[in-house]
Amino acid sequence: MVIGRGEFLTLLGPSGSGKTTFLMVLSGFEAPTSGHLTLDGQEMTTIPAEKRGFGMVFQGYALFPHMTVAENIAFPLKVQRKSAAQVKARVDAMVEMTGLSGHAHKRPTGLSGGQQQRVALARALACEPPVLLLDEPFSALDKNLRGQMQDEMRRIHRDTGTTFVFVTHDQSEALALSSRVAIFEKGRLQQLAPPREVYERPANRFVAEFLGDINILPVVDGTVEGRAVQTPGPAGDLAIRPEYMGLSLTDPADGNAVAARLTDLTYLGAETRILLETASGSALVLHRPTADLPEGLTPGAAVWATWAPSRGFLL
Repeated sequence: MVIGRGEFLTLLGPSGSGKTTFLMVLSGFEAPTSGHLTLDGQEMTTIPAEKRGFGMVFQGYALFPHMTVAENIAFPLKVQRKSAAQVKARVDAMVEMTGLSGHAHKRPTGLSGGQQQRVALARALACEPPVLLLDEPFSALDKNLRGQMQDEMRRIHRDTGTTFVFVTHDQSEALALSSRVAIFEKGRLQQLAPPREVYERPANRFVAEFLGDINILPVVDGTVEGRAVQTPGPAGDLAIRPEYMGLSLTDPADGNAVAARLTDLTYLGAETRILLETASGSALVLHRPTADLPEGLTPGAAVWATWAPSRGFLL
């Protein structure tokens, strides 16, 4: 795997898939059983963590409780024996960049979770590391604060130009933040690609099913459940994302469609989640704007699930 300079790479996968182990190998806290790690052509595999110069943001922040915000940020600079003037200038810049102005004198116990996260980020970036490693840094934050921190993370990455390697189990977070996503399963890299590609053109069935909902219909001799459809190939498993499937109460005269029975509706405000079952027992899920749904739609109704040929892909 090659990680580009200045990119935002997210490591994504289920628990035990190997993403955190990979991050620990990058950091130097674990040694690889095989292979090599290089940075700009320099061999890094056997260099200890403290000499790699990488920044690290831990899941639990790991702030020094007896130090103020400014002192926490200054700590790695002092370890590097920077001058007092250099330390102050860099701390001031980090406080400003991470939106901590007015909080530099406070200790971690006087900060919110989001502010503590910003301190950890500022401390890790203070020494201008070539690579910043982040191990599920938002896991302790509530949903709204997590969204705010994602926006901040994108801004800080853009402003610093530092290479970010980010571990998360949150799929939407990975898609929202990353320039590329590396998906792991059972210790193996399954796909490495930009967010849109891994979501809309997954490399295999695991990636397709892991990233959100997916509808899979067997294609036999160019037909789905006996109905001729337009597909990329005459046989295989046809996959369509829920948001790309439409709903019709009548058999479409042309286009891709499959007959089904509506089994459940879940109202989600602007969107409704619709569960269907085909005659052969295939389960389908649709995400449709609530305002576009036919009136009086209830479980048990006979319907048709439709999709554009360009929205289906074979696994």
